[in-house]
Amino acid sequence: MEPRYFDIHSHVTFKDYDQDVAEVVARMEDAGVYTLTVGVDKHSSEAAVLFAEDKENFFATIGLHPTDTVSETFSESEYKALVVNPKVVAIGECGIDYYRLQRGNEEGSASSFPKQGKGGSPAYFRIQGDIAEEKKRQWREFEKHVEFAIKYDKPLMIHCRPSKGTVDAYEEMASFLERKKKEAGEKLRGNMHFFVGTVEVAKRFYKIGFSTSFTGVLTFTHDYDEVVKMAPLEMLLTETDAPFAAPVPFRGRRNEPAYVQYVVEAIARIRGEDSEKVRAAMVANARRIFLS
Repeated sequence: MEPRYFDIHSHVTFKDYDQDVAEVVARMEDAGVYTLTVGVDKHSSEAAVLFAEDKENFFATIGLHPTDTVSETFSESEYKALVVNPKVVAIGECGIDYYRLQRGNEEGSASSFPKQGKGGSPAYFRIQGDIAEEKKRQWREFEKHVEFAIKYDKPLMIHCRPSKGTVDAYEEMASFLERKKKEAGEKLRGNMHFFVGTVEVAKRFYKIGFSTSFTGVLTFTHDYDEVVKMAPLEMLLTETDAPFAAPVPFRGRRNEPAYVQYVVEAIARIRGEDSEKVRAAMVANARRIFLS
């Protein structure tokens, strides 16, 4: 099956699909959708690889989300058996997340603040006086992913979420990647998943060869229209982040990879370009970045 759409970031192995995953996959096949099913810790990374192995339109990423499982550490020895699988096309979802730290600090004064992790298990992070240490931990884990990706010549799938009302995490990430690019050259590459930054910071990522991907959020807000308009078409990617962030007309319900076509339509509308041109470009970009 040739891909008609490419969702570069979904979580089809999450428990949200336990009851009807076969139907979800069938709808993807009917629409010609390919996806990368994304790991957020060791267990979900293994599940992503296993799920993708016998499906033509599925590929996997492996890595450790910055805040979902803070008790876990990224270890090359644990992930090297996965990275050699031909279905593994990227390292991540990895990165830094300052938004959740800020929310923890606002919402409680206890020594830890619980949240529900992406994979459905409780995750905890330290707040108040320990915020600086938590940021150090996140960066330490992320840098392990970067070295791993360079060593095994894989692109990065980066989660980067700034504090509310700022672009602080993006600015720090851009500065780090700019420095690292000078050392690693073309082996350092990847995508900024679920991009919610500004035109200025997006340009910094594009300059060093990192793409940005957008979700169904484009169907119900204009906050990121200027970035979508400005971006070189070859630096844009489409994703769902399913089961999260469902587009209109499914907003408020569970998302799924077949809905990526609504993201393509939104990008075409925002840019004022032919939807078929945008659709073809999104597939070509995904293949170039992850499958070449």
